[in-house]
Amino acid sequence: MNIISLLPSATEIICALGLRDQLVGVTHECDYPSGVDRLAKVTQTLIPHDATSGEIDTMVRERLQTERALYSLKMPVVESLAPDLIVTQALCDVCAVAESEVNAAACSLPGKPRVVNLEPTSLSEMFDCITLVGKAANCPDRAATLIEQLKSRVARVRKRSEDWLARTGAKVPSVMLLEWIDPPFSAGHWSPELVRLAGGNECVGEAGERSVTTSWDRIREADPDVLFIACCGFSVSRTLEDVPILCGYPGWSDMKCVREDRVYVGDGSAYFSRPGPRLIDSLEILANTLHPEIHPLPDGLPPATHLKKVSGTFLGE
Repeated sequence: MNIISLLPSATEIICALGLRDQLVGVTHECDYPSGVDRLAKVTQTLIPHDATSGEIDTMVRERLQTERALYSLKMPVVESLAPDLIVTQALCDVCAVAESEVNAAACSLPGKPRVVNLEPTSLSEMFDCITLVGKAANCPDRAATLIEQLKSRVARVRKRSEDWLARTGAKVPSVMLLEWIDPPFSAGHWSPELVRLAGGNECVGEAGERSVTTSWDRIREADPDVLFIACCGFSVSRTLEDVPILCGYPGWSDMKCVREDRVYVGDGSAYFSRPGPRLIDSLEILANTLHPEIHPLPDGLPPATHLKKVSGTFLGE
């Protein structure tokens, strides 16, 4: 069958199921695994490539008020690809093509392709999404095998964390996973669960809930032992551009994570904001960051970037 993916995490699920040769169209943001960026692009965005974090946030809020997405379909391209299956999402209101637009497009196409909506808010629901795509693409056994492999990696991290706590009785570090800097957003959905499995305690974000704007005073009051920054859709280098904004917030230098040099940056675009198989990579990166002595970093995964205090500022090591 011909498959179109309308979000990067779906593209990663499809390819992890061994369906790369059936994938004919992807979003303008799909960049993993290698080579998918050469496929036909079926979406476009209204966000300027040089927009600041604050400008992006303003655009998102404006679109939420009008219930209009920031992404749209390139219908001539979609029509030319003659899809049998379209994999999309209903999780984010503005950061992907609107569900209504996708359904309308599917109804207008010859053969009326099947539309599969993914809406995970937790790690277990991400596994359910793999099952859903596997069934839709007629490869349920591959999906079951992939899920088993991913769950075994989660179990290894969980066991190491639990054994460490039982053996040492040490205090579990409080952690804030920051999803956006300007303005600050606490990370919800699967992120607090990843923190817990990695041997930390998310002190601001709520598991299974949406990521939300969080006042800087709330973050200061939480005073986390560790601050892990994984901006939604941003690479490490792009996130580092916004670190001066973070350092300018009142009381930044007084926070425990800053005083003890436990501030880190992860690749939100590649890992933490994509609810696909690489969420397990995110877990392994986070676990290594919090407890490097018990969680070795698997081969091929990048360590989190440590922000070390230098002359009153933070620079990536």
